[in-house]
Amino acid sequence: KPKGVSSTVFLQSLARAMSQGAKAAVLGGGAFGTAMASHLGTKGFKVSLWVMEPEVQRSINEQHENTTFLPGIKLHENVSATNSVAEAVQHAALILLVIPTPFVGRWVAQYQTQLPTGVPLVCCSKGIEMETLRTPFEILMDELPGKYHKMLCVISGPSFAKEVAMGLPTNVTCASENLEVATQVQEALSTRHFRVYTATDVIGAELCGAIKNVLAIASGASDGLKFGANARAGLITRGLAEMARLVVKKGGRASTIMGLAGVGDLVLTCTGTLSRNYTVGRQLGEGKGVDTGAAVAEGVKTSLAIHALAEKLNVDMPLCESVYQVLHKGVDIKKVLAALQDRPLRSEEEDIFASDFVHAAPPTAVRAASPPAASAERPAKLPRTA
Repeated sequence: KPKGVSSTVFLQSLARAMSQGAKAAVLGGGAFGTAMASHLGTKGFKVSLWVMEPEVQRSINEQHENTTFLPGIKLHENVSATNSVAEAVQHAALILLVIPTPFVGRWVAQYQTQLPTGVPLVCCSKGIEMETLRTPFEILMDELPGKYHKMLCVISGPSFAKEVAMGLPTNVTCASENLEVATQVQEALSTRHFRVYTATDVIGAELCGAIKNVLAIASGASDGLKFGANARAGLITRGLAEMARLVVKKGGRASTIMGLAGVGDLVLTCTGTLSRNYTVGRQLGEGKGVDTGAAVAEGVKTSLAIHALAEKLNVDMPLCESVYQVLHKGVDIKKVLAALQDRPLRSEEEDIFASDFVHAAPPTAVRAASPPAASAERPAKLPRTA
C-alpha cells in the first residue's frame, strides 16, 4: 500500500483495477461456480472457469451455456472454460474455489502447487467433511501452506445459483479472519444486484451454511406432510436455536445466526422451491424414496456429519438428529416428527437469547485493524446478462 493512502482508498482502487479487464479464476463448474463466473464477467473480469467434464467445457465455450449444471442461462461473454487448473489461475487477480466439500481436501492436495499467492482465495463451498468433521475453511487452513492463510475468506448467504446468474438481487456475506481481504473481495464482487457484506466469524458463517441444508430437509418434510405454515415457521425458528448452540460451542458468534449466513440462508433454503434439500424433504413427507448415493442434495450427507459433530461436542440438536434418524436409520418420519412435539417443555430464553451465547468470544483474533468506513461511492449500475 502506498504511504499516505488510507486502507479504504487503496482497497477500492485495487478492486476497481481488478474488475477492469483483470482476470478471475473460478475453480468448479457446477451451478454456483458457473453463476459466479457469469457474475464476475458482468463486472469486467476476464473469467477462466475450471471444469472437470469435457462436455461442460464444450457447451460453455461453444454455446455459452452450462447445459449440464445450469441449463437455460446464457453466460456472460467474458466467461470461458478450461480443464486445466494451471491455465485457469495463471495471472488471476481473484480466485473462487467452488469444489464440493467432500472433495476439497483431495483437490487441494493435488493442485495446491499451482495456486498463486498474494491474491484473495474465496471459498464458496458449503458443508462438513465427514471423515474429519472439518469445514471447507478448516480444510484449507490445514492443507495449504501458511503463505496462503491471510488471503483466505468464505462466501455464504441466501444465493440460489440460478437467480445469481439471472442478475436478480442477492445479498451475501464474505467472512475472513483478515478483514482487509474481506473488504477487498467485497469491493471486487459487489454490484447493485449482488451486495456483499463483510464479517470476521468464519466458523459461524460456515457452520450455518452446512446446518441450513439439514434443516431444509426437515422443513420440506413438514410441508410434504401438510403440517402447515405454522409448523414451518416454528421449525425454522427452533432450527436457529440449534444453529446457535453448535456455532457457539465450536467457537463462533451467536450474532452470526441473525445475519445473511444464518437466518437469511436458512429461510431461503427452507422455503424456496429451487432448494434441492427442501425438495428431498418434501418427497420424504409425501412418502417417496430418497437417493442417498453420490448425486444427492448436500443435506443428506451433511446430516451424518452434523450428527457426529453434535455428538462429539455434546450439543442438543433434535431437528437435525431427526433428519439423521429418518435418512440413515430408517425411522418412520411421522413418528420422529411427533416425538419432536412431545419433547419436555422449556424456556425459549435458554437458547438464542442466553447471555453466554450472545456474548461469546470470537474463535481467533481478527488480524486486520478496525473496518474501514463505508464508501460513499456506489458501484455503477451494470447491465444484466442476456
